[in-house]
Amino acid sequence: MLRLGLPVIGVSDLPRAVEFWTAALNLVADDEWASDGWRTLVGADGAGRVLGLMSSTSPLEPYPRIHLDLFVDTAAEQEAEVARLKELGARDVDWDRYPPNPDFVVLADPDGNRFCVVDLSSAPSGG
Repeated sequence: MLRLGLPVIGVSDLPRAVEFWTAALNLVADDEWASDGWRTLVGADGAGRVLGLMSSTSPLEPYPRIHLDLFVDTAAEQEAEVARLKELGARDVDWDRYPPNPDFVVLADPDGNRFCVVDLSSAPSGG
């Protein structure tokens, strides 16, 4: 039976990506399938596979059709996490598609891949 595996992010600098995403999401790089072009990241709590990082030479998409949403519960958490992620190497994105009163902040990882930090208390679904 078909089942969803895990999200994979293409990166140009695999060691830098491992450093960023393990610190950002409290993950651990696992030796499973490890190679010069692949790392599997697992939950530090033993939760299993969470994210794959794959070497890629593809150009970045300014408006990616698929991206990661990272959730927080409050606006204060969102502000704190955005600041922490920037300290780890994330960058602001000049995003021209924000709606009025957005519940998300668009950032880019050190490789330029876009992702969002979403405040669930302000999300349209209310969390």
